[in-house]
Amino acid sequence: MTTYKEIFGKYVKNYSSDPSSDIEGQIWYNSTSGTFKSQVSIGAAWASGGNLATARLGLGGAGTQTAGLAFGGYITTLQSATEEYDGSAWSAGGSMGTARKYFAGCGTQTAGLAAGGDAGPNSSATEEYDGSAWAGGGNLGTARRGLAGAGIQTAGLAFGGQTTVNSNATEEYDGSAWTAGGNLGTARRYLAGCGLQTAGLAFGGANGTNSSSTEEYDGSAWTAGGNMGTARRGLGGAGTQTAGLVFGGKTTVIVTATEEYDGSAWTAGGNLGTARYLFTGCGLQTAGLAFGGFTTAVTAATEEYTDPTLVVQTITTS
Repeated sequence: MTTYKEIFGKYVKNYSSDPSSDIEGQIWYNSTSGTFKSQVSIGAAWASGGNLATARLGLGGAGTQTAGLAFGGYITTLQSATEEYDGSAWSAGGSMGTARKYFAGCGTQTAGLAAGGDAGPNSSATEEYDGSAWAGGGNLGTARRGLAGAGIQTAGLAFGGQTTVNSNATEEYDGSAWTAGGNLGTARRYLAGCGLQTAGLAFGGANGTNSSSTEEYDGSAWTAGGNMGTARRGLGGAGTQTAGLVFGGKTTVIVTATEEYDGSAWTAGGNLGTARYLFTGCGLQTAGLAFGGFTTAVTAATEEYTDPTLVVQTITTS
């Protein structure tokens, strides 16, 4: 008969208290409780967070899972409302100067950045948030809607979108003015992005058909990365260039699909609880945040993402 050591390479050890272990499947005997225990992986999953006070689609997002920022968007009219998330609930922040939807957002809860979008006509307006109020910044060179953003308030990145046609334009922000960067390889609108100005990631969107294309930015040029498993538009994104997260969006239907990027390829993650598109996200691959958007109606729903973690579980032997 095959032994545990032959399978796993180690004997089952005896401990008086549970040891620290980062090895999934490691088994030991706890002599204090008189039970066998093991490290078991809890898969990546989304869980419900506190709802936005104002349901909306086409909004902007910035920050982290425990310090998020939601601003602008659309219900039946363009919105300027800002809300701040503390990890469990949203509270009111200072309103934007220009109500708009489908714009680029990035930065942090205390140093947010909003650029472009649809304010009636396409907008080039930029605004900076200081944790309580928005103030005007330097205008984009190209007014457009449906664009994506990445980076921080003093080193922002805006890319893609739509003027009267799909755009591949990229612009870099230095805290006061935008300058032209390297163009995207694929012009598209309603895409998502994450990362930094010198290490950005662009993915998904629409360019006639829904796109699965991923591109990586090095501070001057975009290069092709691994394609997403599900081509879609109006999706959400979070994370970094080497640890990205994409979720939701629309194919021919609104989806819950989540994927994780490792710097070269996307793999499936845990699905959103609520299928949605034209929403936004922020945070990290291991701690993402999704909020707002459209399901069967405009929604205020917020969800929090947790990457797979190892937990101690008692093994039943009878």
